Amino acid sequence: MNKYEVIIFWSDTDKVFIAEMPELKGCMAHGDTQKEALKEVNLVAKEWLQMAKEKGWQIPEPKGRLMFA
Repeated sequence: MNKYEVIIFWSDTDKVFIAEMPELKGCMAHGDTQKEALKEVNLVAKEWLQMAKEKGWQIPEPKGRLMFA
């Protein structure tokens, strides 16, 4: 769906997989499986990008894999 990095991790607190796109601030979703979390975050990203276009927000270019120190 997109070229933004997706990070998926298990949340012991919530007992679900969390998927996030760090480049799209606040773009997160969850699911009972990794596949479900990925599907949901892609839906959220689609809505995020649509709203950003409507509001005239700057949309970040996908950077691919992010590196953290």
